[in-house]
Amino acid sequence: MLYFIPTPIGNLGDISFRALELLKTCEIFFCEDTRVSKSLLLSLSHKFQIDFKTKKMIAFHTHNEREILKNLNPEIFSKNVAFLSDAGMPGISDPGYTLVDFALKNGIEFEVLPGANAALVALVSSALSEKEFVFMGFLSNKGKERIKDIQRALNHPYASIVYESPKRILSLVEQISLIDENREIFAIKEISKKFETKFKGKAKEVFDKLKQANLNGEWVLVISKNHQNLNHNSLLESDILELDIPLKVKSKLLAKINGKNPKEIYAKLLLSQN
Repeated sequence: MLYFIPTPIGNLGDISFRALELLKTCEIFFCEDTRVSKSLLLSLSHKFQIDFKTKKMIAFHTHNEREILKNLNPEIFSKNVAFLSDAGMPGISDPGYTLVDFALKNGIEFEVLPGANAALVALVSSALSEKEFVFMGFLSNKGKERIKDIQRALNHPYASIVYESPKRILSLVEQISLIDENREIFAIKEISKKFETKFKGKAKEVFDKLKQANLNGEWVLVISKNHQNLNHNSLLESDILELDIPLKVKSKLLAKINGKNPKEIYAKLLLSQN
């Protein structure tokens, strides 16, 4: 069996009893970072007086995941195998999702355990969304792409959740405040740790507070929905298909929505009329 085991995001006490039991029985660990996983097991063994036997650890991260999966023999899963991310829920902003995909495609039995997740903790703590939200993970750190990501987050008709590093959190909130200084946002760092800290208010207010704050630690930012543009993404393909406009124009509009080649769309529209 393959198990995806959530790890604590701050407090070791956040580990579940079931996760501890599986950590004892699993023989092989795929780890986002073997050093982090070894340190975690050592800390857990001290806290809970558990003797974790020697485990085989395989580094499985964004730089080697394709090569590992390409040469992976499914027979390895005849043993109890676990995937451990550095912190939190496996498969969220880490390579765990490619291992899930591998398991599904190869008929490998697996289980994903429930556990700690920074995005949901931040969302609930923000009181900016009762149910609907968009999770964006880490934004691009490149100039034009980063600006596009920020604009997308501000245009969403739902609250947007963003992960950010301590090096970029101040500039991110500053950019948001320059675009919409009155947008309500919530920032939280070091979730579940001793120095967990929260900031909430209008973007300009939060920016001013962060300028005076200690920014060390991992951050989650929740951005309130765009109240003035709730129909931003409401145009559907069916709406465009019903328009009485030239096929070439119609195909270009459809391509903007679905990302397909406008020439291929035009050819299909032309064929459907004949």
